[in-house]
Amino acid sequence: MPALSKRAQSLGTENAFVVLAEVTALAAQGKDIISFCIGQPDFPAPLHVQEAGIRAIREGKHGYTPSAGIDPLREAAAKYMAGMRGGLPIRAQDVVIGAGAKPFIAYAILCTTDFGAGDEVIYPNPGFPIYESQIIACGAKPVPVQLREARDFAFDPAELEKLITPKTKLLVLNYPHNPTGGLLNRSSLEQIAKILQKHPHVWVYADEIYSRLCYSGEFFSIAQVPGMYERTIISDGASKTWAMTGWRIGFASNPELAPHFTRWITNTESCASQISQWAALEAITGPQDAAEMMKKSFFERGQLIVRLLNEVPGVTCRTPGGAFYAWPNVTEACRMVGAKDSEEFRKRLLNEAGVAVLADIHFGSRVPGEGQHLRFSYAASKLAIEQGVARMADFIRRNTRKVA
Repeated sequence: MPALSKRAQSLGTENAFVVLAEVTALAAQGKDIISFCIGQPDFPAPLHVQEAGIRAIREGKHGYTPSAGIDPLREAAAKYMAGMRGGLPIRAQDVVIGAGAKPFIAYAILCTTDFGAGDEVIYPNPGFPIYESQIIACGAKPVPVQLREARDFAFDPAELEKLITPKTKLLVLNYPHNPTGGLLNRSSLEQIAKILQKHPHVWVYADEIYSRLCYSGEFFSIAQVPGMYERTIISDGASKTWAMTGWRIGFASNPELAPHFTRWITNTESCASQISQWAALEAITGPQDAAEMMKKSFFERGQLIVRLLNEVPGVTCRTPGGAFYAWPNVTEACRMVGAKDSEEFRKRLLNEAGVAVLADIHFGSRVPGEGQHLRFSYAASKLAIEQGVARMADFIRRNTRKVA
């Protein structure tokens, strides 16, 4: 057989889908599994959004669109993103529509780094695994900045400053954050911007897909800090806010890079689904009652799961500032049941208790000195949360090693 490229062999994955395959296989065997592994709303897309998609189909909107997206959606997304971010001067021509927000991670790296030149991209660790995967695939050097539990899973700006070199081309920021639910507040972002003022060669990729799911104060973007708008790539989308993960609609904005993103789309997916684009237009411009209901529900579930996890032997959990993820520390629980680390704990929890979660190593290398963690996606019913955490507690109690 002909050989595979090093790029193909080194390409990472998103382990949520790997674990989902494990869960599906166990369920097919008749096992009762409560799953917290996939980060997507468990609600349907709002009814008026569904109707807009059906209407687009019936009106024959089946063909290609311009690679940057249909004009009405670009205009609506520009107004929406600007309104969410303190009235930034985002124009329709600065916005590009993609098949989800995920492709813009690669497009941003491809537009700001050169393959094999030693260019560096700083990204959060733990973090969405596609950051590191795409940095490597695009031929750049991944440089993790460590998130600290004591800082509610933010990083120390002083630590960031030490990582920036003349080779640094891009800084990836994600807030609210996957997998920890952590949030960068205005003060932190202003500190980061102050550091970046000394390094005008560094672009910023602001992954703000969870911007509408912010629970502690109003959402604030680093692009709102004076001097940061022009060098910030703002990434958002329809998936999380309107429960449209499978519709695959994301949008990114930057006045300089929008034409380059458009060419990347022409070279890859051609355009996002026209049907989904019309549905996303309705999501943005139509009633927001369903989106607000989902946010309220996620907030309530977050409060519930944090309270319950903190009652589990050997587990501590901080309250997330946004998104729909809890990131409990299970260092002591691992010791109690004799699991060498969170990954062994996760596997045993799945196979012995029927609870599916992700381990910290699915989101990058463990942060030194930070212990062992799991990720729970609490985009699940309150009953599932109560039963799943109860199973976890029972698993720990049943397996706790007796000390002689």
